[in-house]
This record gives sequence, C-alpha cells and structure tokens, in this order.
Amino acid sequence: MKKICFFVLICFATSPVFSQSFMHGVGTGVFVEKSKGADPIATAILTYSPRINVTESDFMSLSVGIPLTVGFSGNYQSSSYYGEETGSINFMANLPLMVNVNLGAGSSKECEDRLGFFLGAGFGYHFGTQTYYDNYDGESSSKSGSTYGPAGNIGFRFAVGSHQKNIEARLSYMKGLKENYQADVYGLAALFNF
Repeated sequence: MKKICFFVLICFATSPVFSQSFMHGVGTGVFVEKSKGADPIATAILTYSPRINVTESDFMSLSVGIPLTVGFSGNYQSSSYYGEETGSINFMANLPLMVNVNLGAGSSKECEDRLGFFLGAGFGYHFGTQTYYDNYDGESSSKSGSTYGPAGNIGFRFAVGSHQKNIEARLSYMKGLKENYQADVYGLAALFNF
C-alpha cells in the first residue's frame, strides 16, 4: 500500500499540468459472482464509465471514476426425480470508486499515442442475487444481498479514429467484506470511450 501511495504522489509531483477534464465511455461484458455456498453466476452486463482526470500530461493522467455496471442473468433447472422445472432471473449492480493511473492512448484528450494502459484501485459496493441449490431434495432458493470491499482494475486501450476516442478492454475484481455476503466479483468488459 505504501508503494501505491508513493507512486500516486510521484505522479502528482511530476505532472506539469493540473486539470479536471471529463471523459466517459459505454460498453458491455460479463461479471462472474461467487460466494460461499452458492454456484457462480455469470451475468451479462452494461457499463457506463465516467471519470475525471485530476491531473494529466500529454502521455499520462491520474483519474477518479465511477464505472457503474448493471446486469441480468437467468438460470433454469429441471428435477428429473420430481419432474419439476424451475427458473429465476437474477439482477446485479456494481458501483466502485476507482483511482486509475492512465498511460498512453485514452489518458487524456491530447494524447496522440495509439496504445495505452491503465491500472487502478478503489472501493466498491455490489448488489446481487444468488441462487442456492439443495442437492439432496433438488430445491432452489434465491437470496439477494449487498456487500462492499476493495476493488481493482487493469486494462489497455487503443485509439480509433481521432486520438480522442478509443476502445478499452478492462479486467476488474472486487472482494466483498460483509460478513453474510462475502462475494468475489470478477469482471471482463469492453468499452468505447468518447
């Protein structure tokens, strides 16, 4: 943690320009949520990712963002013993506050690099629905819950068209800390940044 804080301070100290430019993107992907006693759930997601560059240069920026993600998933189970068919629709929402270090493409609107990279950490809130199956009698039950915890993301960007626009591929992870809902949330998303 000390190394991350030191790196952020170096970014502030070496950046010649302080700014507050706004950038944002939209995209889609998949989140996988896993908690104790429940099967993993893969959810198709839509994401909107606004961020403010707190400080930037022509090749690097430090940004604060809130990549809002929502998604739905469904499941179906047929019990051959009882002849019953059950299904459910699950909803999830993920809302982390992320601080990212951006290098190259997508770091600022003035950057002319074709490729870029970013790495970030933060704290997030997650709401989800898990379906629990009883293997003994074939019954299932759904349980909704929310959790919070540390989050991180990493990814790359490549410029398209004018240098202000880019396509982003992002991997993310959040560790739920709430006692009764300790979900591990993994994400893979592709975004178009304006």
